[in-house]
Amino acid sequence: MSEQRLREGARAFAEKVFNDIREFSKDPVRGISRQGYGPLENQAHEYLKNIARELNLEIKVDRCGNLFLTLPGKDRSLPCYMTGSHADSVPQGGHYDGLAGVVAAITTLWWMRKIGFEPQRDVTMVVFRMEESSWFGKAYVGSLAMAGQLTAEDLALKHRSKDQTLAEAVREAGFNPEDMVRTDPAIDFSKIAAFTELHIEQGPTLDSQKKARVGIVTGIRGNLRHKTCRCIGVTAHSGAVDKQYRHDAVLAMSDLLMKMERHWAEWLVRGEDLVFTVGVFNTAPSAAIAIIPGEVSFSVDMRSLSMDTLDRFHKLLVAEANATGADRGVTFEFDRTLVCKAADVDPELFEHLKAAAKKADIEVMDIPSGAGHDSAVMADMGVPITMIFVANQDGSHNWKEKMKLDDFMLGTEVLFTAISTYDD
Repeated sequence: MSEQRLREGARAFAEKVFNDIREFSKDPVRGISRQGYGPLENQAHEYLKNIARELNLEIKVDRCGNLFLTLPGKDRSLPCYMTGSHADSVPQGGHYDGLAGVVAAITTLWWMRKIGFEPQRDVTMVVFRMEESSWFGKAYVGSLAMAGQLTAEDLALKHRSKDQTLAEAVREAGFNPEDMVRTDPAIDFSKIAAFTELHIEQGPTLDSQKKARVGIVTGIRGNLRHKTCRCIGVTAHSGAVDKQYRHDAVLAMSDLLMKMERHWAEWLVRGEDLVFTVGVFNTAPSAAIAIIPGEVSFSVDMRSLSMDTLDRFHKLLVAEANATGADRGVTFEFDRTLVCKAADVDPELFEHLKAAAKKADIEVMDIPSGAGHDSAVMADMGVPITMIFVANQDGSHNWKEKMKLDDFMLGTEVLFTAISTYDD
């Protein structure tokens, strides 16, 4: 291998890929918008295919639109080492959520070609379609479809801001929606020996560290979600109806949320892993300053490393909603529950990544993943998985999201070292 380290030798290449994709991904208002199964996600895939051609990599696209770029190994009968992430973003989001793992993967393959490294087994980079749920309310669309786990109900979901179904978006992107809901997997998962996804942390832990700017993930939280729920009361005149006669949807919803926050705090004290968020809360279009609100809509997002914890907390939410509704004379309605399973990392692969970091002289720390990732779908299909986190600033899922290239290159060197020493 070359005496030069990847963190220096591949830096200019990685920076160019980030900059090139940023240029065509800019949202007219602010941030980055690469909708899954949208034109800019397509453009990102085509850009990566062009690099793959320059590197003489094998290029494949499955029936769901997921992209696979492979550097052939010496023994092609062995299952491959796979790495990658997603190329879509949230609306007006940051540039690195998902894309960091994509750039780390293509940088690793570029570096292997540059130094003349021939792996023992195939090294395959995957670019998943539509990991983000923000556009249609469904996460992991590309990887779930690849696994044969997407449903017709999922394809019927509506776009957040226009009259379009997910099925229509898939068709516009050049793929057949009927292929998305086949129950047979689109790829042979038994031909994947290991999968490692690099990702920005999306939180402040790593960025608060002076030495360990890279994390090795210990597990991925699953989630239960409701995209659009409702609290229905009675719309009335704000001055003409006294308190005892009111059926105020806003106050009922507030009452429910305060109850759930108290439960959440109690569950944390007793050691349960749990986060609970209502990220969307809207009154009816007819709402006004002089009207008692008769309806609110809201979302629910709860996450945990334990699916049992999520199931029990969800049942508690429904029970408290029914009790609050009875007390306040309102009705709560919950739409279909969207479920993303939690995932464990493979213990041996976890230790291999720790050893790779040590070999590369890069300090790392153990860290859980609060956000969900396509890695969880891979784990559910029996693939041994790990994740690498790199520090980033100003959170994620927002246009202020940042990431220092120095930190990214450290994480990418851990990835390269883990893959290149896998068969040692």
